Amino acid sequence: MATDRAAKLVAGLRRAHLHLAVAESLTGGQLCATIVEVPGASDVLRGGVCTYAPDTKVEILGVSAELIAERGTVNQEVAQQLAAGARRLFGSEVALATTGVAGPGPAEGHPAGTVYVAIDAPGHQTWTAHQFAGDRQQVRNQSVEAALRLLEDYLAKHYNADDE
Repeated sequence: MATDRAAKLVAGLRRAHLHLAVAESLTGGQLCATIVEVPGASDVLRGGVCTYAPDTKVEILGVSAELIAERGTVNQEVAQQLAAGARRLFGSEVALATTGVAGPGPAEGHPAGTVYVAIDAPGHQTWTAHQFAGDRQQVRNQSVEAALRLLEDYLAKHYNADDE
């Protein structure tokens, strides 16, 4: 299902003349891989970065070190800063980001399945919070779907480019 949604999103991005970047933590590159499974993804995808360690989030994507020190990496502000950093890094019009706890156990005081996804675009920054159930891979799969839905909602609202 993710690949079908990704194919529609690639087509929508192409029609809207938009480029996409991704920043991933708990999904470990799975979001970017889902997008690149679509033939023609190179027309719209500028790049992706997997910043798993907190220091790489700061050094590569410009996430606030103070924020991470105070609140950890599992929160909406980090997700938003990851997306903004990816958009800057790759020079794209739109960026998606994922952060959270895939499991199997808790991390940073959050239970497994706690996930934040964010989107950053000119004049549009938003995030969603989720508590997914399932094993580690199921949480990661659901996180990819949530990120794709966030992009789908953005395109539908701003470009009417979510179908076909």
